[in-house]
Amino acid sequence: MNALATIHVAKKELGLDDETYRAVLVRVTGKSSAGEMNEAERQRVVEELRRQGFKRIKYGLEGPFAKKLQALWIAAWNLGLVRDRRDAAMLAFVKRQTGIEHTRFLRNPGDAAKAIEAMKAWMAREGGVDWSEHSYISDWRRQPGARIAIAQWAMLARANAVEATLFAFRCHVEDHFFNPLETMTAREWAGVMNRLGERIRAMKR
Repeated sequence: MNALATIHVAKKELGLDDETYRAVLVRVTGKSSAGEMNEAERQRVVEELRRQGFKRIKYGLEGPFAKKLQALWIAAWNLGLVRDRRDAAMLAFVKRQTGIEHTRFLRNPGDAAKAIEAMKAWMAREGGVDWSEHSYISDWRRQPGARIAIAQWAMLARANAVEATLFAFRCHVEDHFFNPLETMTAREWAGVMNRLGERIRAMKR
C-alpha cells in the first residue's frame, strides 16, 4: 500500500473527523491535503498516525485474478524459473507488467491479461510448457497442472534423471497418486508439480 492510501486507511481506523485530520496534516507538514504532499511528507504523516495508534496493515493477496497469478507463479517456481516464490516477488512481477502495485487493484481483465500472458510466455519459452489448444490433445493434458508437470518431466529427462517417455510419466504419476491421469483433479496435479519441483530445484542447486 502506498503512503497516500495508508493515510486514508489510518484516518478511518483512528476515527478522525475532517477537522482533526487536517489539523494533523498541517501540524506535520504545513499542508492541509495529503494529495498536495510529496512522498517524504506523506511518510512523515504516516509515522505520526502510527504514533497515534494506527497499526500497520498487512494484506494478503486479494482480487479476482490473485489466485490465478499466484498459481502460475508457484508453477514457475516448480519449473525452476522463479527463485523467490513469495507473494511479494510475484507482486513485483505484476507491477513490472502492468504498473499496478497489488492484485487487489488489478480489476481490469486487460491489465490482468498482461501479467498472466507474460508469465505463461516465460514458462513456455524457458520452461517448455505447451499451452496450445490443438484438437488432438487429450482432455487430461489440457489441465494447466498437467501441462506444467509434463514440462517438468521433460526437464528431468534432459538431465537423464527420468525416462523421457509419456508412459514413464504416466507410471510415475499413477504410482504416487493412485489415480489414472484422466481422473486427476487440479489439487492432485498441484501435488505432482510440487513433487517434481523439489527434484528440479535440487538438480539446479
